[in-house]
Amino acid sequence: MRIALIHALRHSPPPIEKAFRDMWPEPTLMNLLDMSLSADLAAEGKLTPRMTERFLTLSRYAVGTGAEAILFTCSAFGPCIEAVAAEFAPMPVLKPNEAMIEEATATYSRIGLLSTFPATLASMPPEFPAHVQLTPMLAEGALAALDAGDVAEHDRLLVEAARRFGPEVEAIALAQFSIAHTADAIEAATGKPVFTTPGSAVRKLKKLLGAG
Repeated sequence: MRIALIHALRHSPPPIEKAFRDMWPEPTLMNLLDMSLSADLAAEGKLTPRMTERFLTLSRYAVGTGAEAILFTCSAFGPCIEAVAAEFAPMPVLKPNEAMIEEATATYSRIGLLSTFPATLASMPPEFPAHVQLTPMLAEGALAALDAGDVAEHDRLLVEAARRFGPEVEAIALAQFSIAHTADAIEAATGKPVFTTPGSAVRKLKKLLGAG
């Protein structure tokens, strides 16, 4: 079984690869990375039809190699991913956060959404059910620190941002694959349950593909 993983940040492959190794090592993973997608979105300030076409092009290539499912790890491109899902239905095509959102909202309705990429905080909230009270939080400077190779500063800024969530937040959702490794530190610092994307995504794919 071949599963395509499509990324817009170079930091995204390691956490999802680790989740597969730990939880479901049998599939062959195919990584496609286009870092210019996130850079272009930051420059444009909005999603464009051309970006959607680029997502379709990447997905057609993946399917052409024999991929039986596609998991996107780039959380700011929801409408582009929906276009891919429509073209390749009923093949499983997952947004990066949909499985995590399902797991978090099954128990909690007041959730803090933590991100290091501003566009994610604009595109991702509509993916949550309407009844959920969502509190977005940007960890300013964290992504730049990670890009510069300063993982410790990246993690410190995320924990600092998470501490700013007030008592109105019952649980915290980490909006990107690249920040999933900070979950334990954030949970320890805030005392709140923390939900991450990689494990949830692997569990859902495994179920959809009849292996779980």
